[in-house]
Amino acid sequence: MRNSKFIVLAAVAISAIAGIGAASGADLPVKAPYVKAPVAMVYDWTGFYVGANLGWSFGRSSTDYVVAGLPFGSTSQDMDGILGGLQAGYNWQNGRGVFGLEADIQATAQKGSSDLIDFIPGIPCIFEDGPNTPCRLGTGIPAITGLVNHQNKLPWFGTFRGRIGFTPAERWLVYATGGLAYGEVETVDSLTIGGTSVALSTNTIRWGWTVGAGVEAAIRDGWTAKLEYLYIDFGNVTDALVGIAPITPIATRSHVTDNIVRVGVNYRWGGPVVAR
Repeated sequence: MRNSKFIVLAAVAISAIAGIGAASGADLPVKAPYVKAPVAMVYDWTGFYVGANLGWSFGRSSTDYVVAGLPFGSTSQDMDGILGGLQAGYNWQNGRGVFGLEADIQATAQKGSSDLIDFIPGIPCIFEDGPNTPCRLGTGIPAITGLVNHQNKLPWFGTFRGRIGFTPAERWLVYATGGLAYGEVETVDSLTIGGTSVALSTNTIRWGWTVGAGVEAAIRDGWTAKLEYLYIDFGNVTDALVGIAPITPIATRSHVTDNIVRVGVNYRWGGPVVAR
């Protein structure tokens, strides 16, 4: 009998203790699950890229003429035209600074021409025995007028440039650029006197320099779009035309420059990187 009472009291005590423990557990605060904070992604311009461009050129050719070894005159002509081409390059980004190299090749419709009239006054007659004596009939020399036409064309050109810029805002790049320029300059010179004409056509590869600036924006994924200006100086192009007596020989020297505005798109292999 005594053992039965002991067993009942023990069971009651255990139940009471278990109830108190459960109540205490219910009062404890529940720890919230851990959630990792989102990681910000910052656009990185580092990587190789290729692209295409389309634009307009405002070229200029200033030409000096020398006839029979003596300076004769100067002309200038515009060399405007549409252009388009391809570019490729590589960028390195360090903080907000971006450094790169780019090469491009362009086809153009640039051309221009100018005319110069070469006039040699005639002699009415030759005096027989000095300026105060009568002219000898039939000894006059007629005046001569010659038309010199000069044309320049720039069928294609290319550049190899460095680029240095910074990112004023996320996904935007502002840069300056400069380096080597090269291209083919075609020249056609012709002289017409009366019904007689002679012409000379030459092609030469010119080397020069270029500087410019641009702005580029990341559109989506690896695609970017840009607006760019370039100034190019191809230096002097010289030619010589035998001509027609007495307007001979004729030498020309043209200084060819170009101002280019173009838009383009690039696709870059790379992407955003975890920065913070």
